[in-house]
Amino acid sequence: MTDEEIRSAVAADVPVVKAVIDAAFHPYIERIGLVPAPMEADHAANVAAGRVFVTGEPMTGLVVVEEREDHLYLDIIAVHPDAHGKGIGRRLLHFVDARARELGLLEIRLLTNALMWENQKIYPRYGYEVAERRVEGPYDRIHYRKRLV
Repeated sequence: MTDEEIRSAVAADVPVVKAVIDAAFHPYIERIGLVPAPMEADHAANVAAGRVFVTGEPMTGLVVVEEREDHLYLDIIAVHPDAHGKGIGRRLLHFVDARARELGLLEIRLLTNALMWENQKIYPRYGYEVAERRVEGPYDRIHYRKRLV
């Protein structure tokens, strides 16, 4: 696999999937005051269900997506901090667009913690708009959506 390819994760990838997610989200623990939800996800179950797509050799980034009735839900996007600034996040977001179209879905939804303000600058640049903001348990979340044309 080249650094440009994005492929489905396999069971052997689970430890590295966890490591990339942990590295990407660990800096937010202090800021938000708790462990970000992606760090507590069941990575093995997500891989087994075919929801995880990875890139890089060694792995530098990944997305976790879930097909829903009327949209594709982008559950997690993570880029290892050592690989920031190399366009990996952009490629992964374009992959999610293509995946939604491939599935015949015309909308993508995601959410981010309100204290992860970097994301609030990134997602609108890729066509996402704020749908709502709401507190869910201990998390203050901003929900985004992107309509594909």
